[in-house]
Amino acid sequence: MPQNEQLRVLIVRLGAMGDILHALPAITALRSAHPEWYIGWAVEPQWRGLLCSECSRPPSGRSPQMPLVDTIHIVPAKQWARYPLSAALHEIPRIRRELREARYDIVIDLQGAVRSAVIARWARAARLIGEDKPRERAARWLFTERIPTRGVHVIEQGIEVANAVLGESLPVMPALLPTDASAEKEASAITQPFVLLSPGAGWGAKRWPVDRYAAVARQLSRDGYAVVINAGPGEESIAIDLMYQLAGVAGVTMLQPTVTELIAITRRASLLIAGDTGPLHLACALGKPVVGIFGPTDPARNGPFGCAFRVLRHPESRRDHTRHSEPEAGLLTITPEAVLEAAMDLLLETRKETRKASLKESR
Repeated sequence: MPQNEQLRVLIVRLGAMGDILHALPAITALRSAHPEWYIGWAVEPQWRGLLCSECSRPPSGRSPQMPLVDTIHIVPAKQWARYPLSAALHEIPRIRRELREARYDIVIDLQGAVRSAVIARWARAARLIGEDKPRERAARWLFTERIPTRGVHVIEQGIEVANAVLGESLPVMPALLPTDASAEKEASAITQPFVLLSPGAGWGAKRWPVDRYAAVARQLSRDGYAVVINAGPGEESIAIDLMYQLAGVAGVTMLQPTVTELIAITRRASLLIAGDTGPLHLACALGKPVVGIFGPTDPARNGPFGCAFRVLRHPESRRDHTRHSEPEAGLLTITPEAVLEAAMDLLLETRKETRKASLKESR
């Protein structure tokens, strides 16, 4: 193996948007401690915008458009389930060859699934590091190093796994996210101040009802805030329903942004309100205040982290990742009034902090 300053490290973290965002602080800490390392990331195609804002023509070397990694390996694993023969004949051999030719010294599996561990092994690295108790227990037998983790939140667990590369004690760091000049310019035209609502979620049990988002949006408008509704991929009908219920309300806009555009928009938001979904975790990664509306998922493990936040969750809600189509019963006990109270508390706190920072700068 080469000296530490020349290490080539591959990160395997597929999954949903929030999963990628939860892994970013650990790799940002590694990058900060070892700027000379060559770091690659295996990711699903729809989330490469979290690593590179110009993915059609990635820059050579790190830049504001791709600040964290040196290369991205596109792994369309979800497509393989739908077209297994095509994957076996074309995609899988190509990716295996690509990972081997990159000659990685170390692979870090931050997903902990059998699928991710198998992909990690394709690189044929000397070390394959993963959690001692991964999401899918069988995956641990594919790791060469199994790291016990004590952290409650997945971000803390990711840092512990990253620490194992050289036995370090890396700090939790704000995630490095790409910037795009054109997206930033477009986002700057949005009426300020605005609150971003993201009413979708991965499955129905996590979705707070649309009519309650509408009640929150009406009051925010009355309080002088513009409202931007994020229509994520596959969530267009939810956002359209919300817009329909807000017909005639001033200052309401629906957007269907790319990942790069959503990053730029979120940077300018005063607050985000959402369930356990990718945009909420993106806002936290950018240090924006969030109101999280939680039901069947555990906010202690997967909730807001590293930002100002309020989490609303009924005490009788149980952790359950079953993909039910209807909202979880505890989620339905959360009222628009409770969400508005949490939102106004955060907005007031943010204004106070901004005022303090301005006074310090003026002295």
